Amino acid sequence: MAQKKVKAHVSDEKKQVVKEFTKLIDSYPIIAAVDVENLPAKQLMNMRTNLRGKAELRMTKRRLINIALDNSKKENIVALKAHLTGMPALLFSKETPFALFKILKKSKSPAPIKAGQKAPKNIVIKAGPTGFAPGPIIGELGAFGIKAGIDAGKVAVKEDKIVAKEGEVVSAKLAAILQRLNIQPMEIGLNLTAAYENGEILTKNVLDIDEEAFIKSIQNAFTDSLKLSLALKVPTKENIVLMLQNAHLDAYKLAEAQSIITADNVERILAKADSQAQAVKAEVDKKAQ
Repeated sequence: MAQKKVKAHVSDEKKQVVKEFTKLIDSYPIIAAVDVENLPAKQLMNMRTNLRGKAELRMTKRRLINIALDNSKKENIVALKAHLTGMPALLFSKETPFALFKILKKSKSPAPIKAGQKAPKNIVIKAGPTGFAPGPIIGELGAFGIKAGIDAGKVAVKEDKIVAKEGEVVSAKLAAILQRLNIQPMEIGLNLTAAYENGEILTKNVLDIDEEAFIKSIQNAFTDSLKLSLALKVPTKENIVLMLQNAHLDAYKLAEAQSIITADNVERILAKADSQAQAVKAEVDKKAQ
């Protein structure tokens, strides 16, 4: 005889949490997945204060968040489940995903990495002097393949060295070396992994843009397209004034080269003719003497 499946009991409290999360998901246009793992309570409180009026941060168990996403009526919102990492939470906002990411990024502060934590990016010990006097530190650095020597009585790193690649777990010894060198590869703050907007999932890599470089690229693209339209003589709203100015200048040069009198060049041509006549007269007078 087939056994009946026993449904897991879900408390009324958990049902209420799922209901609240589902309502928030359906109410806000922007839903972002964030990772609050390793975020101290003090910094979390500061983040809530910084986000007040811009976004609402809600935390609960990953399983309940998944259920709420499943229950939502939003198109493709379930795709956000794949970006619930570490200790997940959700941000609900009316700000654009780019503005939201910028707010969170600016609020982060550097911090030392602890043993057992994963490198958030490639950790590099750069070439240059240190504050250490010659001693065991040279051997400790050498254990990680870091070339070091003595310069002006202090230990100096001779060349850049990647001591941990992104995603690698940092050992206790490496964490201690990094702390002694005052290298702080970690960032304390809310780590936004992805954001949902109008059925699309925008990942961290898409949202993390260099605004100055992006604006400059747009400006360069505009300049290049303007040059191209002028070269091909294609009139547009943006280049029409320049095209008319260039056409006027070309016409002026042609008229002057061919001695064609116009309202714009008549004075200049007459002045040129008078100058030539004076030169001829002077030459005639010189020969007559």
